[in-house]
Amino acid sequence: MDRCIAACNDCALACNRCAAACLAEGMSGLTRCIALDIDCAAACAFAAGLMARGSDNVVVACGMCAEICQRCAAECGSHDADHCQRCAEACRWCEEECRTMAAAA
Repeated sequence: MDRCIAACNDCALACNRCAAACLAEGMSGLTRCIALDIDCAAACAFAAGLMARGSDNVVVACGMCAEICQRCAAECGSHDADHCQRCAEACRWCEEECRTMAAAA
């Protein structure tokens, strides 16, 4: 569970940084990227919190988080900016860890 919590926290950070960088750079055409970054950061923080508290809802939260991470990774991975590529990588790791967590319980 600690690996999944770490992946969720890293992903939330990467998503928040990516959204902020896209906004700061005024990059046009990245509305979907920014929206997914925000959704993914929230999902990751939520899943990490449930895991840390030992909630009975970990399977549901991790499944949801994995789905959102997959979408965010696909979107961010389609952009050349370094922050988008780093975000996509963090999302892929989080997706993998969350899928493992959801399947293990």
